[in-house]
Amino acid sequence: MEWLKFAIDYGIIGLLALLSVVSVSVAIERWLTYRRVRPADFASKKKLELMLTSRLHIIATVGSNAPYIGLLGTVLGIMLTFYTLGNGFMDTGKIMVGLALALKATAVGLLVAIPSVVLYNFLLRKVKRLLLEWDIRHE
Repeated sequence: MEWLKFAIDYGIIGLLALLSVVSVSVAIERWLTYRRVRPADFASKKKLELMLTSRLHIIATVGSNAPYIGLLGTVLGIMLTFYTLGNGFMDTGKIMVGLALALKATAVGLLVAIPSVVLYNFLLRKVKRLLLEWDIRHE
């Protein structure tokens, strides 16, 4: 079960770190795109909406799934703790390592999810505003 420590540290937390980078990268790209877009340049509202909502689903997916990935790390950390207890080891140091891994995975999952959800909502508001600007110009 020693491999479980590495799976949590490098697998789960590494995946969450990667998802965080992806989410922030897509959010920056979308924000820069929204700064340059002119709703009046689009003849069709549907084309404008397609362009504006492109890749937003990535941020939403990261925001909604990061807590579950963190929860997976929590479950694995608790399993590691129970395994250590089940082998008859009463070494509090080993027990605390398993619990600390569990809590770390949960915290990292939340640290990835919360900014992703905030960024998604911020960008979605910008999309709605640009679509309203198109509606105003094409009444």
